[in-house]
Amino acid sequence: MTKLEELTELLVNEINEFNKGIEKLEQISNKINTTKISMDITEYKAITETHQQKMKDQINTQERFESRIERLLENAKVYPNWAVIVFIISLLFGIVSTSFVLLTKI
Repeated sequence: MTKLEELTELLVNEINEFNKGIEKLEQISNKINTTKISMDITEYKAITETHQQKMKDQINTQERFESRIERLLENAKVYPNWAVIVFIISLLFGIVSTSFVLLTKI
């Protein structure tokens, strides 16, 4: 009988410990369910604001570069003015001299 009593006492102790564990888990569960978590996003806001400012600066830099390239392309010339004038004068001289030669033979 003593073994049976020892076994029942062990079982009762284990059941009591199990019930205590369940009560603790229920208390923790209630605390978790009632606890409201508030997130502090000020650090993230600061990071996103600095990133947004950097992006704006980058966009402004790209726009200035693009406008500078456009101005340079508008002002770009394939041939210098003096070369164009010399070419036109030599072309006119060639046409006039050819027409003079042809007119004098007739």
